[in-house]
Amino acid sequence: MRLVSRFAARMLISICLLVAVQTAHAGEKITIAAAADLKFALDEVVEIFSKAHPADRVETIYGSSGKFQAQIRQGAPFDLYFSADIAYPRALRAEGFAVFEAQPYAVGRIVLWSTSRDAGKLTLADLTNLSIRKIAIANPKHAPYGKRAEEALRATGVWDKVEAKLVYGENVAQAAQFVQTGNAQVGIIALSLALGPELAKQGSYALISDKLHQPLEQGFIITRRAAANPLAQAFARFIAGREARAVMTRYGFVLPGDVK
Repeated sequence: MRLVSRFAARMLISICLLVAVQTAHAGEKITIAAAADLKFALDEVVEIFSKAHPADRVETIYGSSGKFQAQIRQGAPFDLYFSADIAYPRALRAEGFAVFEAQPYAVGRIVLWSTSRDAGKLTLADLTNLSIRKIAIANPKHAPYGKRAEEALRATGVWDKVEAKLVYGENVAQAAQFVQTGNAQVGIIALSLALGPELAKQGSYALISDKLHQPLEQGFIITRRAAANPLAQAFARFIAGREARAVMTRYGFVLPGDVK
C-alpha cells in the first residue's frame, strides 16, 4: 500500500512539473485591435517581433478605429489599440481605459486608387466624370480615412457633385475591396494599402495633397486590461524601434521624428 501511495505521489509531482514546464513554454499572449490601414505593415512588424518572441503569441484584428474604440469601452479583450486617429485612444486614456498616454506612431496619407483606369492621372475633380459611376470611401462616421476623404472632396469643391456616387466601406480596407471587385471604379484609400503586396499588383494610385484635409495622425495605447502584461509593454517598445520603423516607412507612413 505504501508503494502504491509513493508511486501515486511521484506521478502527481511529475504531472505538476510537466504542466508547469508547458505553461512556462506557452509564454504570453496579446490581442491587438488595429486600424485597417495597418493590415500589411503591421502583419510584417508582428512577424519580425514574433521571431524574437517565439514562445509568445500576438493576435491582430483589423477594422474601424471608431468601432474599436466603442468595443474597448464595452470591455472588449484588446491589449493594445492602434487607431488611425490619435483622438480615439486619447479619449480612452482620459476615460481611464489606458495605462499610459496615447503614443503617436505614424501619419497616414490618402490616395485615389483604381484597378480599371490609370489612377496616376486622376485628380479629385475627375471624379465628377460620368464614366465614374461609383466611388468607394470608408464610412466617415467612424473611420478616420473616410473623414479625411470627405474633407478632401469638400475642400476641392466636388463633394456635392459626387456624394450620390459614394459607396461606404465599414473601414478603409473594405473600401479598397469595393474597387477590387468592380463595385466601384475608383476609391479613396490609404497609401499603406495601395503599396501593399496585393493591391500594388492590381491597380495604380495618385497621392492626394495633405493640404486638403486634417492630418491623419495615428496613435496607440496599451489598454487597462494589459497593465501587467510584459508582452504588451515589449511590443509597445518594439513599434518605436528601428526594424518596425523601417517597415512602416516602406508602406508610406510618415513617422514621429521624421521630416516630411
